[in-house]
Amino acid sequence: MCRGGTGASIVTTQRQNMDVPDHDSQNTRTIQSWSIRLLPVVLLFISYYYTHVFLHSYGGTSTSPTPGKVLCEGWYNSKKLENLKFNLTRKNKLFLKLEEFFWKQYPSDIALPYGIKGSELFLLKVLSVIASYEMPESVESLDCRRCAVIGNGFAIKNRSLGGAINKYDIVIRLNDAPVRGYEDDVGNKTTMRLFYPESALLDPGIHNDPDTLMVLIPFKREDLRWLKEILYDEKRVRKGFWRPPPQIWQGKTSQVRVLDPFFLQETATKLLNIPLTLPPKSKQKPVHPTTGILAIYMALSYCDVVHIAGFGYPPTSDQKHPIHYYGYDTMKSMKDSTHDVSLEAEALKKLEDSGAIQYLHPHS
Repeated sequence: MCRGGTGASIVTTQRQNMDVPDHDSQNTRTIQSWSIRLLPVVLLFISYYYTHVFLHSYGGTSTSPTPGKVLCEGWYNSKKLENLKFNLTRKNKLFLKLEEFFWKQYPSDIALPYGIKGSELFLLKVLSVIASYEMPESVESLDCRRCAVIGNGFAIKNRSLGGAINKYDIVIRLNDAPVRGYEDDVGNKTTMRLFYPESALLDPGIHNDPDTLMVLIPFKREDLRWLKEILYDEKRVRKGFWRPPPQIWQGKTSQVRVLDPFFLQETATKLLNIPLTLPPKSKQKPVHPTTGILAIYMALSYCDVVHIAGFGYPPTSDQKHPIHYYGYDTMKSMKDSTHDVSLEAEALKKLEDSGAIQYLHPHS
């Protein structure tokens, strides 16, 4: 009896044990089936997390633009600049070249800042020693040029955009705006820096990468003379500047470029609709584009995607409001400026509304 009972119990147990693998196998297949069904949901959640959390880590919003390839593809398809009627093409060359002015027919009947009339000799000497007139091949060969133009405005302060800015292919900075100590807000990558003598830093290496292109904007004949004297180590002439420029400048000759006045001319006439010259004996105050609005137009002439940060001025009624993310200048310092900030604000709004540019941060 005991043996029989034991035998029956053993058989039953064996049958139960044989049934277990079949049940587990069915559960495994069920789990795999549900995993496949849930995969799209998981991917969607990851995408949502990246958009809403990862971008917030850079101080952006859920709609903040990022320098992804998708944006380039969208740019190609939308042709956002068609209605603006600008003379823009991706094949534009940004910098003056020796052969284009002195070995070919290239007349200019306008003086600086919109032409080279009267400055040919200084320009000849400057271009004769500059090693290159091009952008780096690593940038020139990009299928999609994604650019960030970083203004010096107070609007970028405490936005924590530094990490996002560093991801762009080309980062354009202006004048003597510092980088060290402000990396969290403005990043530390610089592809090119636009400047003029009065805004030149004694040592560009302090706030720029070693291979940063230093792009001179020649607003006047004296600007080219200053650069010539620096490059040839000649006696410095201090006359002709609204603020004394550096008498010693440690920029690398191989990294120096001279921006074609064509871009300033186009910025003035096509974007801002301001006259290049005033009638004789006119009492009207001359108006010229700022370095910032010029940099944006230049970027639109070269890049496939243009995002901006640090642009915009506080209301003119608030004369004590800081205008830069650094230093202590306020709106009061703009009182005698040759720039029309209201006109430039309208131009930026037009570019934004057309989709030609996008801001990296909220703005008014």
